[in-house]
Amino acid sequence: MLVADRYRLHGCIGRGGMGEVWQATDEVLGRPVAVKLMLAQSTDPSGADRFRLEAQTAARLSHPHVVGVFDFGTWDGKLFLVMELVEGDSLGSTPAHPLVLPAERVAVVAAHAAAGLAAAHRQGVVHRDIKPGNLLMDAEGTVKLADFGIARFVDDPSAGLTTTGQIVGTGLYLAPERALGKPASPASDVYSLGCVLYQLLTGHPPFRADTATALLYQHIDSAPTPPSRLGVVLTPAFEAYLLSLLAKQPEQRPPAQAIADWFGSGAWREYAPRPAAAAMPGAAPAGAPP
Repeated sequence: MLVADRYRLHGCIGRGGMGEVWQATDEVLGRPVAVKLMLAQSTDPSGADRFRLEAQTAARLSHPHVVGVFDFGTWDGKLFLVMELVEGDSLGSTPAHPLVLPAERVAVVAAHAAAGLAAAHRQGVVHRDIKPGNLLMDAEGTVKLADFGIARFVDDPSAGLTTTGQIVGTGLYLAPERALGKPASPASDVYSLGCVLYQLLTGHPPFRADTATALLYQHIDSAPTPPSRLGVVLTPAFEAYLLSLLAKQPEQRPPAQAIADWFGSGAWREYAPRPAAAAMPGAAPAGAPP
């Protein structure tokens, strides 16, 4: 199948409620790409707007740790989005077969994902749906952020809730302020990243519950169990810094660029935890008022 007289589809590599992602070849430039086709039968009335927003948002971000967008248009009555093809897998898993990585690998994920988030935040973009399935790792171990379909700009007044009043984002990785219905912010993405890193270390997110309401209350009120108490082998510095990403107050979390720099520097290898102000450049000191 040839899309827009240019993109030769080879095989479907992903499918969701709104669309399909195909491995393809750009026959004009002779390079592999991923083509996302919006399903014509999508029942989501805002689907087309979200699809278009994903294209416009991701196209603004040119960064090694963000999946690149090359083209967007309409073909055969369907919207399509042409993206960089990441030869690898997402970091998503299932409860029955959790993906658990050693601290050294998680530190790389943290550095790369935070660098991608920092690039988005510099452009005023909040991802709002950081979860393992939206982090892609290629064959060389490079991690890239994907799926900006529900991203919003920081000053967007609708960034807190959808038009139906439902909180956008995946509940397992939702920041406390988002659980309270407040607008998304860069710090919200940082919290979600902290939840993902916690899961990659322990095999499960920091909070789990039988109902969505109970889960939201845990994000708001409960302290995460330190991974070391669950048998995870990592340095005190790593653990202290990870838990700072999960701070209940947004201003007490380090910014994304500081996270990328901290993990990239190898500071996580230090055995002794450092004071919060020193370990988290740009973050509020421990005990700072909310």
